[in-house]
Amino acid sequence: MTVQLSDHFTYQKLFRFCMPSIIMMVFTSIYGVVDGLFISNYVGKIPFAAINLVMPVLMILGGFGFMIGTGGSALVAKTLGEGESGRANRYFTMMVYLTVALGVLLSVIGFASIRPVSYMLGATEAMIEDCVVYSRVILVFNAAFMLQNVFQAFFTAAEKPKLGLAATVAAGITNMALDALFIAGFQWGVAGAALATGISQCVGGILPLVYFARPNHSLLQLVKTSVECDILLKACGNGSSELMSNISGSLVSIVYNFQLLKFAGENGVAAYGVLMYVQFIFIAVFIGYTIGTSPVVSYHYGAGNHSELKNLLKKSYWITGIAGIAMMLLSQGLSPALAGIFVGYDRELFDLTVHAFRLFAFSFLLAGANIFTSSFFTALSNGGISAAVSFLRTLVFQLISVLVLPAFFELDGIWWAITVAEILAFAVSMAFLFANRKRYHYMD
Repeated sequence: MTVQLSDHFTYQKLFRFCMPSIIMMVFTSIYGVVDGLFISNYVGKIPFAAINLVMPVLMILGGFGFMIGTGGSALVAKTLGEGESGRANRYFTMMVYLTVALGVLLSVIGFASIRPVSYMLGATEAMIEDCVVYSRVILVFNAAFMLQNVFQAFFTAAEKPKLGLAATVAAGITNMALDALFIAGFQWGVAGAALATGISQCVGGILPLVYFARPNHSLLQLVKTSVECDILLKACGNGSSELMSNISGSLVSIVYNFQLLKFAGENGVAAYGVLMYVQFIFIAVFIGYTIGTSPVVSYHYGAGNHSELKNLLKKSYWITGIAGIAMMLLSQGLSPALAGIFVGYDRELFDLTVHAFRLFAFSFLLAGANIFTSSFFTALSNGGISAAVSFLRTLVFQLISVLVLPAFFELDGIWWAITVAEILAFAVSMAFLFANRKRYHYMD
């Protein structure tokens, strides 16, 4: 039985509707992790540190796709909830056009500036060429990467999350197979890893484009439309929290790398890279859940169904809370195994990574609630509050923590920083939620 946006959502329906998006995001994260796994084990820890150094910049550029996808899908789903399918399709088409144009522009800018940017990030002479080669190959495919991020959100709004999952699985299998071929087989190093990722992004971004360009059985299809700048600005403004979260996370990663180079050298950057890869997978569960629930929230908000907003909010906090506890326990228990997969060849680096894991793991307890709160306000078309939560959580609180805590706890202060930031962000999230309860009627 098909689950529709207009349904009343029980826990069972929530899991059924969101699971494809969750698996889709986890799979996306896993095949990104495979790059690091192959590079660390087949190319070495210096190239591994190099790609982790430039990864934040590449994520910022690709993050514009998340902005368009989350903000645009919320607007489109709300329009569908208002019964305006024709207008929703025009909005959807504009978002796709904007993604392609912006993707090409950002690729050109990034390609020209990546060498000086890498030096600014602290790249050593041993790292610089790997930084530049990996980045430039990835940037060739930036528009496809952005489209992949956009369609991950719109497949859910189109009531076709399983198709989104299929596209992501196809992209992931492509990436993992090509990583093995290009890195382990052909020994193309970081260039091979980047090429494998880029080709897989074409699978995840171009195939959905073909699907929506043709007649289909979903709620959305690409149609003829003129450009309405006010709609594009509204969508981008509404999705700005996701972009802010992406940019903030990337900027914080840069500061982390600076601090780690100071306290632990290149080993510290490599250890942090392992933590980020595992975090990508765990946080992807929460992001996938919000991708699944956001169109539902937007639809019922557009339809004026306040009781369903209350239902979705309550169930979502239970789900993210229990998932956070499970992730913390898994991180604690599996830290030696996970560290061994990436850096088992270097005992000093392995010990550093395991220790970091066990401190870092506590951040998962509240991460899901904070991510959902930001997404919830995006779905309610309140990009301001959503951006504030993301901005404070991923930038302000983390920057303060990672700069201040090492002064008291040295290297351990860096590993504790994200947990302190999540605690502060949770307090802010609850304050915003309580303050706006009467405006949106999601609480008694």
